[in-house]
Amino acid sequence: MNSLSGSRRPKLIYVVTVSVSVGFFKGQVANMVGRGWDVDIVSSEGPELFAMHAEGARSFAVPMEREIAPLKDGVSLWRLWRLFRRTRPDLVVAGTPKAGLLGTLAARLAGVPHVVYTMHGLRLETALGLKLKVLKIAERVACHSANLVHCVSPSLRARAIELGLVQPDKAVVVGSGSCRGVEVDRFHASLASRQKASDLRLKLGIPQDAPVIGFVGRFTRDKGIAELYQAFISLREHHPNLRLLLVGDFEAGDPIAADIRRAIEGDAAVIRTGFVADVASYFHIMEICVLPTYREGFPGVPLEAQAAGIPVVTTQATGAIDSVLDGQTGLIVPVGDAIALSAAMDRLLDDPSLRKRMGEAGRAWVDAVFRKEIVQAAIAQAYEQQVSRESGLSCDKGYGE
Repeated sequence: MNSLSGSRRPKLIYVVTVSVSVGFFKGQVANMVGRGWDVDIVSSEGPELFAMHAEGARSFAVPMEREIAPLKDGVSLWRLWRLFRRTRPDLVVAGTPKAGLLGTLAARLAGVPHVVYTMHGLRLETALGLKLKVLKIAERVACHSANLVHCVSPSLRARAIELGLVQPDKAVVVGSGSCRGVEVDRFHASLASRQKASDLRLKLGIPQDAPVIGFVGRFTRDKGIAELYQAFISLREHHPNLRLLLVGDFEAGDPIAADIRRAIEGDAAVIRTGFVADVASYFHIMEICVLPTYREGFPGVPLEAQAAGIPVVTTQATGAIDSVLDGQTGLIVPVGDAIALSAAMDRLLDDPSLRKRMGEAGRAWVDAVFRKEIVQAAIAQAYEQQVSRESGLSCDKGYGE
């Protein structure tokens, strides 16, 4: 197994804003520990923060606010700086908007020799006014403070460069994108998964012969929930037995319009599950998985759906456009266009053979390109090459071969 060579084990600290984002590192921590690293994880306090202990990481709780909060942000910055001065990491990898800013800046101030900013997406793409200006400044500071900006998709890298947030020579995409890859085998269709899907249909009150359009994620404006519901209403004229399966829940941040929410909550043909920890079986209820988003970094749901053999309809939004092969594994429509969204879903609903071909192509593509082991090994190699270029910590021969 490749590992870093030297007189001591190098130290890596991952930083994210909230503990639920620790899931980004599932498998990656064990991979890095196996390659010779000591790994720590930092986030705001929460149950998920300690989940990576089983993979060999230590955890540190540093409170961080997701929204702009100058006084609290100053305290968080100081606590991160103090932690880095005490633990002396060789590499800090900071991602998610607030932790990306505070983590990279604190690492730079603390003299950490290697700092990576993982750009998971750009909230500023849908922001306005003062918030837009503040978010632009935050992104520029994070990119400037890092030695390397790891953009999780090709379109995200292009967009960040276009907006003047990062210099092209500092921004990289590892492989074809994604920050963690997909546990492909967990999503593959099997007798057990089909039986579980059938049981779920019964539990959710979905008739066995009803076609299902599915969405997995947060019910927010930026996820395109309004356009999805409008398209669904239109489709029911042609498909009266159609069901809309929404796996997730509403959020107070970036809320959808009150009238749309009331309509969704009062529509018997819309099935809402609430938060689901393991969504794998839900994909096998769907004919189509839809993500009508306004912005992404690199969404995981389309990859998971394709791993399950389900065609995907998504938009031309940053990040989303990289998650589907248009016309091969799914269809891509303009952002915010409910009519185009409806037409794409109608085409797939009317053509079972097309759905089957796209589902098979999507499963093969994700298996070949986005399997978790492939993505995580490539990310580890990119980190180690960044460190070995400018320090005494060197990689064993064999990387990139």
